[in-house]
Amino acid sequence: MDKPDNGGFPSGDTCLASLQSKGFCFYKATHGIKRHLAVDSSGFPLFTYCSKANISDDVGLIEMFKQNLDYFRDKPLEIPKTTILLDNNYHPERIRKELEKISPEIMDKIQFELSPKPSKQEKLAQGKTGFVPVKARWVIERSNA
Repeated sequence: MDKPDNGGFPSGDTCLASLQSKGFCFYKATHGIKRHLAVDSSGFPLFTYCSKANISDDVGLIEMFKQNLDYFRDKPLEIPKTTILLDNNYHPERIRKELEKISPEIMDKIQFELSPKPSKQEKLAQGKTGFVPVKARWVIERSNA
């Protein structure tokens, strides 16, 4: 049976991704793709983007925004800026600079903020160790699941 042609990217299984669409992720030591996902504060998906696994998180996010600039361009200036909460693998300043090159007016409508990550001392003060879910960060994890 022939595999469906999804433009190189699968709907769910990375095994179906074409060889040209896969990359090697050094940090996870795997071949495949990355799924970049933006959700609202309730966890409902706004945008998705698939890239080769060797593409950095910053570049994947920038590409995802480039494909969805109209969402932010159409937002009235009177409404407060949309805060985009990023995990600590991202570099907000680098992303901001790249987006300003593509669409300078977009930065009047969005701002980036790194998601809080509890330190070892904060976890110990709470009597916790290991992985401790942070409410704001857990929204995207639930969506990924």
